[in-house]
Amino acid sequence: MFTNGQLIFGILFAIVFAIILIYTYRKDLKLHRKHYKGSIWILIAFIGFILMIMAVKYMFT
Repeated sequence: MFTNGQLIFGILFAIVFAIILIYTYRKDLKLHRKHYKGSIWILIAFIGFILMIMAVKYMFT
C-alpha cells in the first residue's frame, strides 16, 4: 500500500509536527490563560450536548 519511504516520511512528519505544536502551545500558554479564561466551560457544555444527543438517539432506536 505504502512504500517504505512514504511510511518513514509520514511517521517523521507526525512526530515533528506534534513536537512543534507542543512547543508553540507552551510558548503561548501565558497568553492563552489570559485571553481564554473560562473556556473550559464551553468545552464541558459542548461535550454535554453531544452526550445528550447520543442519549436521545439510543433511547429512540
